[in-house]
Amino acid sequence: MSNAAAVTDASFEQDVLQSDVPVLVDFWAPWCGPCRMVAPIVDEIAKEFESKIKVFKLNTDENPNVASQYGIRSIPTLMVFKGGQKVDTVVGAVPKATLSGTISKYL
Repeated sequence: MSNAAAVTDASFEQDVLQSDVPVLVDFWAPWCGPCRMVAPIVDEIAKEFESKIKVFKLNTDENPNVASQYGIRSIPTLMVFKGGQKVDTVVGAVPKATLSGTISKYL
């Protein structure tokens, strides 16, 4: 069971852009090997920062509009949003320490 909730093209604005806390969005697809490698790290981050941030996963195959709006060219791409704006991007399967450090800058 994932600690990160799913977000869709339809719910992105309300769940991510209108959030009152920073949001980490994992842009992924089921066929993507590196996405599967980073998924447990994203789940750990969701649990670790539970009361400080929201964590969502967006399946780029099922939700192409948001992915193209933010210029997602390769996955996994992890984006941090704060106050309705994209404030940071991490591309590729990265170590947990890298992701934690990126998120901590916006708390």
